[in-house]
Order: sequence, then structure tokens, then C-alpha cells
Amino acid sequence: MKKFLFIFFFYVAVSSDIFAQTTTTQYMQITTIESTISGGGGRSKLIITHDDGKQEDVDLLNLFSLLGINFKNIQSNDLQIVKILTEFGKQGWKLVATIPLVPVSEANSLCMTRYLLMREKQI
Repeated sequence: MKKFLFIFFFYVAVSSDIFAQTTTTQYMQITTIESTISGGGGRSKLIITHDDGKQEDVDLLNLFSLLGINFKNIQSNDLQIVKILTEFGKQGWKLVATIPLVPVSEANSLCMTRYLLMREKQI
């Protein structure tokens, strides 16, 4: 009986090390920068900083045109941001925080939002 218990506990100890899965937490950040400069003179971008530090830029449309606020551009930007977040969600990323960044000055400024994503990855 002692031999059986020893073999059983030995098997459990060894097999738990073999089948144990280690995970690591990865983080990614997406920053949207939307120009609020009148007349469409500004530049708007979406910057994706991947968990390995690599970055990619995606052009967004400016919020204002020569005629004022451009609602079609806002709709287009919203759609593009949702598509990107949806694609990362399919890859296992979860949105954990959304941080709006308030401009210092109202005139000739930017609207910025940061999205922090994370996922658990088995190594």
C-alpha cells in the first residue's frame, strides 16, 4: 500500500509539471489622434503599439473640413476604430481601459483617446 501511494503521488507530481501551462500577460495600446483644427488643416492618425514594441500608423480623416465639422469623417473614423478593435478581439485581445486625453487649449488642438488591450498567452 505504501508503495502504491508513493507511485501515485510521484506520478501526480511528475505529470503536473509536464502538463502545466505557463501564461504571460501581453499588453497593446491604440492611440487615436483626431485633429480639431478648423478648415481641415490638421492631421488625424491611429497609432497601434504592439506588445513587441513595433508600431503601425493608420490614417484617419480630419474632424473638420473647410465647411466646418464633417460628420461623414467622424462616422468613417468610428467605423475604422471599431473594425480594428473587433479584429484584435478575434485575436484574443480584451479592451481593459479607454483613456480620453483632454487638450490644453480648445483652439487648434487635438482629440486623443488611448485604448489599452491585454491578453493572456500560453508560453
